[in-house]
Amino acid sequence: MEKRTLLAVVLSVIVISVYYVIQGIFFPPQQPVPQTVGPIASGVESAAPIPGVPVSGVIDSPRPESSLQDGPALTGPQQEEHITIETDDIIVTLTNAGGDILSYKLKHHKEKEELVDMVFPGVNAHAFSLAFGNTSAEPVTSLFNVKRLSPYAVEFTREFFLASGGENRFTVTKRYEFMPKEYMFQLDIDLNGGQSVSSFNFNGAAYSLSSGPQIGPRFTRLDQRNDYRFYYTYTKGKWKQEKVGESSPTIINTMPSWASIAGKYFTLIGIPYAAQYDVAFSARAEQGIPSTSRLYFIRPAVNTPRITDTYRFYVGPKNQEVLAKYNNGDNLYKLEGLQLIEVANSKGFLSPLETVLKWLLMLFHRITPDNYGIAIILLTIFVKVLFFPLTKKSSEGTLRMQALQPKIKELQEKYKDNPQKMNVEMAAFYKKEGFNPLAGCLPMLLQIPIFLAMYNLFNNHFDLRGAMFIPGWIPDLSMPESIFNFSPARLPILGWSDIRLLPFIYVGSQLLYGKVTQTPDQQGNSQMKLMMFAMPIVFFFILYDVPSGLLIYWIMSNLLTLVQQVIINRYLAPQRAGMSNPEPVLTRSRERLIPKKKKKR
Repeated sequence: MEKRTLLAVVLSVIVISVYYVIQGIFFPPQQPVPQTVGPIASGVESAAPIPGVPVSGVIDSPRPESSLQDGPALTGPQQEEHITIETDDIIVTLTNAGGDILSYKLKHHKEKEELVDMVFPGVNAHAFSLAFGNTSAEPVTSLFNVKRLSPYAVEFTREFFLASGGENRFTVTKRYEFMPKEYMFQLDIDLNGGQSVSSFNFNGAAYSLSSGPQIGPRFTRLDQRNDYRFYYTYTKGKWKQEKVGESSPTIINTMPSWASIAGKYFTLIGIPYAAQYDVAFSARAEQGIPSTSRLYFIRPAVNTPRITDTYRFYVGPKNQEVLAKYNNGDNLYKLEGLQLIEVANSKGFLSPLETVLKWLLMLFHRITPDNYGIAIILLTIFVKVLFFPLTKKSSEGTLRMQALQPKIKELQEKYKDNPQKMNVEMAAFYKKEGFNPLAGCLPMLLQIPIFLAMYNLFNNHFDLRGAMFIPGWIPDLSMPESIFNFSPARLPILGWSDIRLLPFIYVGSQLLYGKVTQTPDQQGNSQMKLMMFAMPIVFFFILYDVPSGLLIYWIMSNLLTLVQQVIINRYLAPQRAGMSNPEPVLTRSRERLIPKKKKKR
């Protein structure tokens, strides 16, 4: 029996290790992959600098004798102006300095009692900035004229000209349009040279449009578990996760249908409607920000006097239900078939199982709409009831193994000097008795993928973000709970800054589980005793910082297994009582636990 239990533990560890190896190979976290982008020389002047306002950052035209300047004809604004647009879902603050977005707050989602802001809240850290050139060009920060088109639309306009001659004028227009019940907005970019400028070419690019240095919530460290940033593209019906380095922007020149930066719960998705464009992602440090997550759309140089491009950006929760609207046309833009839901879908070979568990969790949540913790408990009960026949069979297998122990020990003693012969005889004996020694491990092995799928579910399912179970103790099932925090101090070696209660409850439930399920032959086995105490302690450290919802599932699973085991023990009590006489018990246990084959007529 101890060998079978030890084998189950070893197999469990192997399966978990293989899972994470496979995940690391096929679905790795973002790692720095350097990619070189050629430097761009720039020299910029401002025709009419305004005190206190930074000069526009622009790129020299390829024509050496000319550079770009602000146009004096449209120098009306003398100070920065902020414009606020509020819809049912968002509060957006824009500035006429560059015609950029300063803040993009989600009204229905909070982070530490504040509304989640999807734009980095810092100095000179605007979002959706325009630059004349590619990713190395400085963004335009000149003051634009403002025209409020409607409660949900605003237009920024400014005239620029080439320094080589005041007649080489062109107008830049940025037009934002938001919708009442949408996290998506539309941005139109218009460069109009009229009769003055016949082409737009600033070191190979007409312009580049960049998101802010980070998408919210603001982060300082990404541990790839509690928070991360992944980069996705969707090209010709195929989804791809891009590898982005920290030294320089990574250029994607396949003209994807959309590009996205995704965090744990929120995402930015850019959908370009332009004749030609490149996409770039950046994670490099800049301006005192140690880690960034920028998305660029780069418009190549054109030989036309006017460029009119349209972009649509989804900036909001990574919620499957919300993103699915852009695949079925149930949105104000009437968009269909975009597959934006790919950003929120689970990835990996356990994703089908995770999808089923998510569906069940949402089903139970409809029964208890005010508490996801109770829904998790109901889901745990459902899983245990579903696996009860296998658990019962495993216990019967344990009893069967105990009944066979005298004969097994006899064979082991008889062929102890000939292991090969012993294995042959043992296999023949098991076959004769109709017993599979590994069958008892099946329930444990089947629960390992469920546990791993549960981990992914509790760690990524958007609806669990901020889902409270017990007020004052477990306010967020997607995060580890804490009963005492002593940060910024940390425990040496472990690095903990919180004392958590659930991991200790887990260890207690695991030890109690091991005590109840321990068989008589294991009670005097020092090796099995060590295993019974060592494994919960090892998992205590492994599970210390996992989402609290996962520990609630495991603790409830242990407690329910105890109840199941008590029921099974009562059911098997007559068989156990008769095991004082091994030979009769062997016959009786076989008759009771192994159905007789019906004779063919």
